[in-house]
Amino acid sequence: MISPEEILPGVIFYSYLSAERKEKVCFWNHPTLILQVSGQFTLETSGQSISMTGGEMLLIGKNQVGTLTKTPLPGANYETIVISLQEDLLRKIALEEKLEADRKYIGPPNILIPFNEFLQGYFHSIVPYARSSGAAMTDEMGILKVKEGVKLLLLALPVLRNFLFDFSEPYKIDLEKFMLSNFHFNVPVEKFAQLTGRSLAGFKRDFQKSFGSPPRQWLQDKRLNAAKHLIENKHQKPSAIYLDLGFKSLSHFSYSFKKKFGKSPNELVYFSSRQPSLG
Repeated sequence: MISPEEILPGVIFYSYLSAERKEKVCFWNHPTLILQVSGQFTLETSGQSISMTGGEMLLIGKNQVGTLTKTPLPGANYETIVISLQEDLLRKIALEEKLEADRKYIGPPNILIPFNEFLQGYFHSIVPYARSSGAAMTDEMGILKVKEGVKLLLLALPVLRNFLFDFSEPYKIDLEKFMLSNFHFNVPVEKFAQLTGRSLAGFKRDFQKSFGSPPRQWLQDKRLNAAKHLIENKHQKPSAIYLDLGFKSLSHFSYSFKKKFGKSPNELVYFSSRQPSLG
């Protein structure tokens, strides 16, 4: 089975795993509802770390980057259903139900949904479709299930009206603060521009003013300096940190590290391990 597998193309996905897997980096363009069937799901962004197990639900806000860790529990597999609440569909629901945001949402960007018997009933109604790879679900039925989920979310948490139906473009946020918190995520510069509410040209211009160097050069230097600190002071192994610092491969990380510092990461590990302890 492909994991995740599309149940309704681009909208409903089903993930099934028998071994732990950590995603390198994820980017959410749309609000996303996670239905955890079994196993443990852990989301980490620059500002939140959230874990949930079977029977729980999480709503992830749009325009975020983060990492996911999917862990089967002992003697069981990992199963999750992912529903992407795309803007076109949310706009349609807003028109049909006469809904609109009445103020800017200011709560947490990712929300664990509290227990609710109606949502739990919805949860259990969609699991059989996912497990059968959507064989019995037509596109029309799938859209109806998504609409049902949105209405039940609003019933459980009315504040989500402002979370889901704010269709304004991202406003310009503090670029320096955002980049210092998110530099380790391996996403294109174009995505960083979008996340900070800027065009690519505006992002590059504002970035140069804030940091005095182009984005790609700054990102590389920032990640390598962070790696050097982790190896020297935290005694981390290069193989354990390169992905979390935004490098695609260990070989690319090692090459870039040696080019900047004159030593490979492994040479620095050896050198650091031979330094006398001060404590």
